Amino acid sequence: MLDDISGVSKIFLITGRTDMRKSFDGLMAIIRNIYQLDPYANAVYLFCGRDSRKIKALYFDKTGFVLMQKRLDGIGRFQWPRNASEARLLSRQEFRWLMEGLSIDQPKAIRVSGRKKDF
Repeated sequence: MLDDISGVSKIFLITGRTDMRKSFDGLMAIIRNIYQLDPYANAVYLFCGRDSRKIKALYFDKTGFVLMQKRLDGIGRFQWPRNASEARLLSRQEFRWLMEGLSIDQPKAIRVSGRKKDF
């Protein structure tokens, strides 16, 4: 279910570590107070704990908030950026990489050019 977020326009990854005991109100407070983002926006917000085995996703589906959690079995870990606390906007491809256990920073990936087409 977490892999199918087709109706969401933006995906934000909250880098660093999040206390995974937080639920709806605690995660909404992080989104609103620390990152000055709108938890009611058409966006999903991803959080990860210390051990990188679990992630939580919070989004508003027009009638209420949905909180999903995914835990990896075995020795698998999410490749979660720990460099600084920021809300990082992800592309759909970066989200797929994350869900597949890959790093969202693929050094050999072809990046989308900011240049407009002239034809």
